[in-house]
Amino acid sequence: MNERVRDLRQKSLDAIPAISIERARIVTNAYKKYQGKVSIPVLRALVFKELCENKTICINDDELIVGERGPAPKATPTYPELCCHTIADFEVMDKREKVFFKVSEESKKVQREEIIPYWEGRAMRDLLLNNMTEEWKECYSAGIFTEFMEQRSPGHTVADGKMYQKGFLYFKKDIEEEIAELDFLNDPEAFSKHEELKAMAICCDAIITFGKRHADKALELAAAEKDENRKKELLQIAEVCTNVPANAPENFWEALQMYWFVHLSVITELNTWDAFSPGRLDQHLYPFYRKGIEEGTLTDEKARELLQLFWIKFNNQPAPPKVGVTLKESGTYTDFANINNGGLTADGSDGVNDVTYMILDVIQEMRLLQPSSNIQLSKKNPDKFLKRVLKILETGFGQPSIFNADSVIEEMLRAGKTIEDARCGGTSGCVETGAFGKEAYILTGYFNLVKVMEITLHNGLDPRTGKKIGIETGDPRSFKSYDELFEAFKKQLHHFIEIKIRGNNVMEKLYIDNMPCPFLSIITDDCIKKAKNYNAGGARYNTRYLQGVGIGTITDSLSSIKKHVFDDKRLAMAEMLDVLDKNFEGREEIRQLFLNRTPKYGNDDDYADDIMKEVFNAYYDEVNGRPTVCGGSYRIDMLPTTCHVYFGEVTGATPDGRKAGMPQSEGISPVQGTDRLGPTGVIKSAGKMDHLRTGGTLLNQKFSPSVVGSEESLDKWAQLVRAYFRMDGHHIQFNVVDAKTLRDAQKNPENYKDLIVRIAGYSDYFNDLGEALQNEIIERTEHKGF
Repeated sequence: MNERVRDLRQKSLDAIPAISIERARIVTNAYKKYQGKVSIPVLRALVFKELCENKTICINDDELIVGERGPAPKATPTYPELCCHTIADFEVMDKREKVFFKVSEESKKVQREEIIPYWEGRAMRDLLLNNMTEEWKECYSAGIFTEFMEQRSPGHTVADGKMYQKGFLYFKKDIEEEIAELDFLNDPEAFSKHEELKAMAICCDAIITFGKRHADKALELAAAEKDENRKKELLQIAEVCTNVPANAPENFWEALQMYWFVHLSVITELNTWDAFSPGRLDQHLYPFYRKGIEEGTLTDEKARELLQLFWIKFNNQPAPPKVGVTLKESGTYTDFANINNGGLTADGSDGVNDVTYMILDVIQEMRLLQPSSNIQLSKKNPDKFLKRVLKILETGFGQPSIFNADSVIEEMLRAGKTIEDARCGGTSGCVETGAFGKEAYILTGYFNLVKVMEITLHNGLDPRTGKKIGIETGDPRSFKSYDELFEAFKKQLHHFIEIKIRGNNVMEKLYIDNMPCPFLSIITDDCIKKAKNYNAGGARYNTRYLQGVGIGTITDSLSSIKKHVFDDKRLAMAEMLDVLDKNFEGREEIRQLFLNRTPKYGNDDDYADDIMKEVFNAYYDEVNGRPTVCGGSYRIDMLPTTCHVYFGEVTGATPDGRKAGMPQSEGISPVQGTDRLGPTGVIKSAGKMDHLRTGGTLLNQKFSPSVVGSEESLDKWAQLVRAYFRMDGHHIQFNVVDAKTLRDAQKNPENYKDLIVRIAGYSDYFNDLGEALQNEIIERTEHKGF
């Protein structure tokens, strides 16, 4: 990287995350000005307009891609219309050791005197929790499930290529044409459609204003600039920001700036879960790159520099602050903007191009946590592409993660997408599948499969709290067979899924009525055509995901019960329950039996793996295909972010030998330390899951650094990935680090400030992780060979 990039990268790393109260103040004043005078969609558009017209314009020294979420790098806004933080919340954010946000006394004063008095009782969090049933609240408190909308809004969508072909003047023209065709005489929804379209038109004007303000700021800075080179750059920035976002980009620089204005607009409008993402960046940028190279207006060096600066912009934007359970389920600054590379083109051909390799170089050179990155690996992609990625992973960065493009496409086809939309889609967030630019695929929370088993073993009672939150499915001591136990588990599963989905449907309706997102709707097909909001089913495809957690832990636990209680009759159910309730106190021999004499998932053992499939099928059957309020459907995926640690905290000892409070298994990975037949045993077990029926599965592997580094090991590593993908595996990612290093980093964090590890669907600094999560990563099996 050149001196400019090196300097801006370091400034990004050194910037301290802090709360900016600016957005909250603008939003609150806008609501006071407009609420009750206009329709809700128009209100939300006018709020966005006020933000674009009044938020601080930030152009940092020497940068070429411009715009920040807050008034400065890592100055992070709040979203009081979604979650109005208390002063106590601000104190916690300011003082906590990990994932902190510094909060000034002035910000606390504004929050106390202006923000809280207006939003208390009106914020979406208040509306959602006030409209939940008592049984939902009890399940939420018990850790049966989490709720993504509790502090963030629906989102989790990804850009397609339309913004590179159309500017927002063009989008506004499309909107005005739809307005002109409304039939107020015969269509009873004409007025509602008009308000939605009017709101989108306001947002088009607003983002154009936002771009123009950056152009004006660049001109102002240029007028005062003494350095002629920088003056020239500022004039170029002004030229870029005058053209985009009003018009379609004309060159590589403008294409990146166009995306960045759209990105900032999505995450300024609302705090979406997860952050907006560029999708197939290599394919979107390639025409601009090729045109610039052919015309002589762009060099490889300049393209690389612009991409590096683009990476820094993402790293300047920490995920807005979370508190409570929401922090526990996703305790990171990472906002999960996940850039896809490779895969296939719309016509089904190899999608790898020169920009793909340039982006991989940038990922390795920049070594930043944000943006997250992945490759979409198809059987049509060359091994050179895969091996280039593995060379990056050898360094221990944990990025990019690797997805099976062919399986991802098949998942979308099975869910009703067209082949073209599927090929142009991919994955985002951690591992979730969607049709880019055309689908609202919204995550609704994590589901604790292991806790459901625990409550089954206590006949509907939560042993941690003593509350009866489940249904009576029989005293397990009276069960005569494993099948009887599993039937009881399925009944409890049905009970809790019903509670969760009922709550989801209420929340979805509340968002439809109270919190539309007209800007995001502009760039999502077919919201303009339908004249319907993104949150209300305006997208071409509408999916809601419920994420299953703990498949390894519940599999090994049920395997233990089946073998030791019912098959071998080594101990009675009553004795096993007593041992678990006492957290193995005084019964270490039983714990060792569970740990070492039980068939375990992750070792290509059908005894355990068949149980995994049973649990997976039961979960799938309960969730998949359920209708949503907006006409979409529910699907499952299998991932935890950091929620397997939280779910472990609220779950007692389990029959796999896990002690109370310890983390559960992560993703679809085996229980930490139980996979003893190497990585091939793991992929053979994981490959027995029917990934194609999901919207995503997450598999972590940890390799000792001594395993990699040679051409021979690179070949074997590539073959391992290809073999897993031939089994229709959805995703795989790698930590290349040894436990000895991680333990030393725990003891001497000052010596490991730059140590990065793969967590779930993202990477993070090891020092930023809580001790429980650090220990969980240390305990993951460290494979020392292929």
